[in-house]
Amino acid sequence: MRTAADEAGRVPIATGDTKVVDHGKGDGVYITTTGIGIIPPGISSDPQDIRPGDRVLINGTIADHGIAIMSVREGLEFDTAVVSDSAPLHDLVATMTEAGGAGIRVMRDPTRGGVASALNELVAGGGSGIRLEEQAIPVRPEVQAACEILGFDPLYVANEGKVIAIVAPEAADDVLEAMRGH
Repeated sequence: MRTAADEAGRVPIATGDTKVVDHGKGDGVYITTTGIGIIPPGISSDPQDIRPGDRVLINGTIADHGIAIMSVREGLEFDTAVVSDSAPLHDLVATMTEAGGAGIRVMRDPTRGGVASALNELVAGGGSGIRLEEQAIPVRPEVQAACEILGFDPLYVANEGKVIAIVAPEAADDVLEAMRGH
């Protein structure tokens, strides 16, 4: 934990958590972390700043973590390995904010409830919605197949190591290029 905290910029470890899991259902050590960050000046975190025409960006494939965890808990096996996408995001977010500045309206992690739930939370009560181009949302074929078998929509499956950014159209290409270059 100390090594990971140091790699993330000497983040202090302030607390811990334990998990109780049925024997044979993922035995081992589980480490849960929570980060607290500071929003740089000029960057908004208010969903009220979302505007018509803004772009939705995500930094990779979706539903990997949820399906990986579910397969371990339920003893499911697939032809190919499905692994969690858990990863630190601090460097990526810093790169994105440097590239997009105030053009980044808001960022969210799509952990609980997946991409769809995170986006629904952003527009709840705002009088508008978000239209997604599902074919443009990256889902690994093995994750898509597992979702179909289990009856899940990958848009509602948990993620780790992912960030959703709602970005002004004029900043979207710069932010996307920064994300791809990271």
